[in-house]
Amino acid sequence: MNLIEQLAVIVGADNLLTAAGDMAPHLVDWRGRYHGTARCVVRPASAEEVSAVVRACAQAGVAMVPQGGNTSLCGAGIPDESGAAVLISLSRLNRIRAIDSANNTIVIEAGCVLQALQEAAAQAGRLFPLSLAAEGSCQIGGNLSTNAGGVHVMRYGNMRELALGLEVVLPNGEIWNGLRGLRKDNSGYDLKQLFIGAEGTLGIITAAVLKLFPLPQSVATAWMAIDSPPAAVRLLGELQEAFGAGLNACELVSDTALGLVLKHIPGAQAPLAESPWHLLVEISGEGGDSSLHATLEAFLEKALERGVISDAVLAQSSDQARRLWALRENISEAQKIEGISIKHDLSVAISHIGEFIERADAALKQFFPDFRIVAFGHVGDGNLHYNQSKPETMDAAAFIAVQPTINRIVHDIVHELGGSISAEHGLGQLKREEILRYKSPLEMEMMRAIKRALDPQGLMNPGKVL
Repeated sequence: MNLIEQLAVIVGADNLLTAAGDMAPHLVDWRGRYHGTARCVVRPASAEEVSAVVRACAQAGVAMVPQGGNTSLCGAGIPDESGAAVLISLSRLNRIRAIDSANNTIVIEAGCVLQALQEAAAQAGRLFPLSLAAEGSCQIGGNLSTNAGGVHVMRYGNMRELALGLEVVLPNGEIWNGLRGLRKDNSGYDLKQLFIGAEGTLGIITAAVLKLFPLPQSVATAWMAIDSPPAAVRLLGELQEAFGAGLNACELVSDTALGLVLKHIPGAQAPLAESPWHLLVEISGEGGDSSLHATLEAFLEKALERGVISDAVLAQSSDQARRLWALRENISEAQKIEGISIKHDLSVAISHIGEFIERADAALKQFFPDFRIVAFGHVGDGNLHYNQSKPETMDAAAFIAVQPTINRIVHDIVHELGGSISAEHGLGQLKREEILRYKSPLEMEMMRAIKRALDPQGLMNPGKVL
């Protein structure tokens, strides 16, 4: 049998896609920037089927591209245009295998959608804190493979901190069962960390043991008008002093970013009068809602009196809180509707956020005065999404042609400040070459050595990261 016939036997003919129309949704990324072709799309339903698929591909010397919800912003889940690779969709591995409430853990398969995990945890009286704008479609395997972050990293950490164990199909088809729900395991190398953030280049994650947390008894949400990013950093410090670990999220939004949401997202309404910058915060606590709201309200009143903020609104209901969060979470969707953009997912020390924005804004406006800078992100952990939307007077081809110059300006400033050019989106194929400018040759060789050791044939998601 040829490879296609072998794969059909493994997963069943209905789960092997070869027609162009059937494969099409898997071959373009969410932004519509990367397009690829594939030999076929195969949809295994278990770790054992993934293992058999990988073993067959490895024996045939055929490259494999794992794909989850296909929400990557860096093209990590899209094959190249050669048509030689087999695309492995994990969407059928969507079972919740076990919930251990006493251990505060859940064992879940890679194809489970993040929102479904959040809901399953809530039904068990627990919280799974990872929260992303794409949570209705992104999958756990992709979240792990990109070390996803989101809005609650400052309190709960990103996926590296939330994962206790993994099940992984290695590039030769062997299954490594590391599904241990232990918070202390000092018995050797922490092998799971090799696969978290590796974007499928070292193996395919098929299941994970993830941490759960008690559901907060009360939550308070507020939207504030501020005058600058340095003001946001100062306010963050005051919020941390006032609320400690109760501060779940602290999100910075520029007026330009908010304006796109108000323009393109139906039902979106400005919560306050116009302001150059905005801050969205979420506090949780053990007391009742009224007590927490009163404490946050008192904090806001003092901040207004001292001129730290110019205005504020405190959500009076969960529905109002959801509407405030929608303004933040719909920025990427609104920018996509607005048109083509250049995206930067970067991190700097929180103390450098103001300096970065000031320097990057000035440098870009010197060369490209008509560019619209759409800045927003997680001020609580130093991760900014610093994007540029195409000027209305510029055509798309000309805009994309200047991307290398834009990247160099932005990334050089990030590097000078000791930051990273990829905070939570990964490298994929978007930053595969760009990273060579900022990582030392020693770091790159260490990464290549790990790749050679685990994937000597170079068949696992080639052309990504390295």
